Amino acid sequence: MSGSLLTRYNQPVPRYTSYPTVPFWKTSPDIQRWRTEFIAACNRHNDKEGISLYLHLPFCESLCLYCGCNKKITTNHSVEDEYLDAILKEWKMYRQMMEHPPVIRELHLGGGTPTFFSPGNLHRLITTILADAVVHPEHSFSIEGHPNNTTREHLDTLYALGFRRISYGVQDLNPDVQRIIGRWQPFRQLEDATRAARAAGFTAVNFDLIYGLPAQTPRHLQLTIDQSLTLRPDRIAFYSYAHTPSVNCNQRLIDSTLLPAANDKLYLYQLGKMLLEEKGYVNIGMDHFALPTDELYLAWKAGKLHRNFMGYTVHNGGLLLGLGVSAISDIGSAYAQNDKSLANYYGAAAAGLPAIAKGYWLSPEDQVFKRYILDIACKGATQFEATWPAQLAVWTLPRLRELEKDGLVTLDSRGVALTEAGRPFLRQVCKAFDLYLLRDEKIRADLSLCGKQPAPAPSFSNAI
Repeated sequence: MSGSLLTRYNQPVPRYTSYPTVPFWKTSPDIQRWRTEFIAACNRHNDKEGISLYLHLPFCESLCLYCGCNKKITTNHSVEDEYLDAILKEWKMYRQMMEHPPVIRELHLGGGTPTFFSPGNLHRLITTILADAVVHPEHSFSIEGHPNNTTREHLDTLYALGFRRISYGVQDLNPDVQRIIGRWQPFRQLEDATRAARAAGFTAVNFDLIYGLPAQTPRHLQLTIDQSLTLRPDRIAFYSYAHTPSVNCNQRLIDSTLLPAANDKLYLYQLGKMLLEEKGYVNIGMDHFALPTDELYLAWKAGKLHRNFMGYTVHNGGLLLGLGVSAISDIGSAYAQNDKSLANYYGAAAAGLPAIAKGYWLSPEDQVFKRYILDIACKGATQFEATWPAQLAVWTLPRLRELEKDGLVTLDSRGVALTEAGRPFLRQVCKAFDLYLLRDEKIRADLSLCGKQPAPAPSFSNAI
């Protein structure tokens, strides 16, 4: 892989779990219209393919300095009951809008640290939600777990509730890096947690790794990957660390002088990719590597991979309902994000109102360009539609032609496809269809030429 290409295209780019991306959502959807559209989306998708649920459980016992998630740090576990009462009130509110019992196809517990909650409280949460719902025969239930606090009781409880996949945050296994990022986690803990999950009956275990962390070296990364792969996880999420202290205040506690230089970070990516592929893992999309036996790989090969706020998924559903503080919902025609404040979230739940703080209604143009981006992210290719030709001509095609010159895509009048060399640059190809980001960059460039100071640009992680 050319170092010059890596350097040229290593720019801040969204991970495209939505289009438009969250920084371009400026208002909150009208609540009555949201209710109406949500009911319509349930009627369209519930009986046909079922719905997806994402539950955000935000509490953590300690602060990981690198983390960009919405989290609440506490060792006081009495907060569990109040939070679960609120999230179940929110579910009851949405459940009352539904004209038929919901068919649950996907259920994912994210955070924060979902295994902060006791096994008994997780049991109460899931059984209450499923009590008046139908579980799809091809359901997929998954949870994000912390190796340091995921117990066998957690795993047995979740398995009995239908969970079969767990993702463990590994990040980096070197003690020096762990100390700097506030994530003390010996390999033995990861090993015990992985074996316990498989012994409990979980059929899939995923690991999250991060490259570009402070003080991380090639030796650190190789040790982390070598040790991790002795446990043969089914899937690896290999994320680029995004240092955005202006957005994530806990990152201000990281000494930025310890971060690897751009070229060093690029080398870490190349090294990690090589090590994973040597061990049989396949790069199926943004940041994700999977074994050929994993369902994500099989969906990718069959052209059925999908992407939403839960990341890559095998279920291409039309309705994702997010419950909990800061959770995001996608009903096809609109996005809505709950308030990030616990106090505001609790207040909305007590009042029986949606806790929506901001969102976005998709225009017909948005719908078309969303499909382009999803096609590239999930299939590596897309076909052009006859609609919105001016937008394609002005914004998209000039960028695709640049990518074509560098051998990263093949382009003709019908559409565009990634080449094998272009796979690491997938996010840059998606960006060619991101009209909001491209227009925003043009405005900023014009203001700079006029000697005016543009507003701060949206914060995204670098493409590599």
